[in-house]
Amino acid sequence: MHRICVIPKAVNVGGVTSFQHKLVAGLARHGVEACHNLDETPYDAVLLTTGVRQLTALWRTKRRGIPIVQRLDGINWLHRLRSTGWRHYLRAEYGNRLLAFIRTHLACHIVYQSDFVRGWWSDWFGTTHAPSGVIHNGVDLEAYSPSGQFPGLPHQRLLMVEGNLGGGYDLGLEWAIQLVELLTKRYGKSMELMVVGRISPELQSTMQKRSQVPILWAGAVPGERIPEIDRNAHLLFSADLNPACPNSVIEALACGLPVVSFATGALPELVTGNAGRLVPYGGNPWRLEPPDLPSLAAAAAEILSCLPRFRTAARARAEQAFSLDKMVDAYLEVLLGS
Repeated sequence: MHRICVIPKAVNVGGVTSFQHKLVAGLARHGVEACHNLDETPYDAVLLTTGVRQLTALWRTKRRGIPIVQRLDGINWLHRLRSTGWRHYLRAEYGNRLLAFIRTHLACHIVYQSDFVRGWWSDWFGTTHAPSGVIHNGVDLEAYSPSGQFPGLPHQRLLMVEGNLGGGYDLGLEWAIQLVELLTKRYGKSMELMVVGRISPELQSTMQKRSQVPILWAGAVPGERIPEIDRNAHLLFSADLNPACPNSVIEALACGLPVVSFATGALPELVTGNAGRLVPYGGNPWRLEPPDLPSLAAAAAEILSCLPRFRTAARARAEQAFSLDKMVDAYLEVLLGS
């Protein structure tokens, strides 16, 4: 039996934890076992899903001829433009440098989550000698599906799903609130906002006071609840600026939930055709210039006015490009050459 060491073991909600759970389950269906400790030899390859401090152990692993594959997300950058506290700033910079060191000196193959991410790392840290490729995230199309009756809610629901709404990511929450307000005032939509993700009580209270529309605060939820939440919404707003390959977008598409956002990061690779609408940011997103919210509201109104067509196209896009089996097969090819 083949064995892959997937490190470090992720224990949080969403993001890399969601990816690891999906990948490990997919590997098991192919008869491939996973472990999460470099000391648990033997294994055929190592997959790094984020930064690790075990550099000496990785050097020894590489010298034994065991392939080290690095999966790269985006680069920390918001802390350079917004005040997030010196601890967060140092952690973000350290994380970038650690991943860059592994990319240059230890990885024998690099998997980028999107073409956007590959270009980003090359621009900021230069090219490497290690071969590389792009593997988009995938999703279980049976667990994440439009199955079930679409609910008759009293309001049309804009959904926002983020792992953590602190550390500078509160900007997206401000835009979501303004978007719902524009849809209500300019387009006569009866709207509510549902927010999924960790948020401090202080920030939640501040945003609630600013809002002129209803907000449902779901907090952090386990992954198994996301399909139901997606199916009970009308539209997903992807709030992350310059995202690498957001799971929330792929999961929404699989559930037949159209996506609206700004055309930054990897989103133009993911949301195509009538799976949703992406609009130009309207300024320089890398400098956090004010975005073009009226154009975003117009795009959202278009989707809400023709929702069945967009829901069908969203699901079709997921079936075409983002199946879990397709993702797992691509990783197996890189890790084991099969």
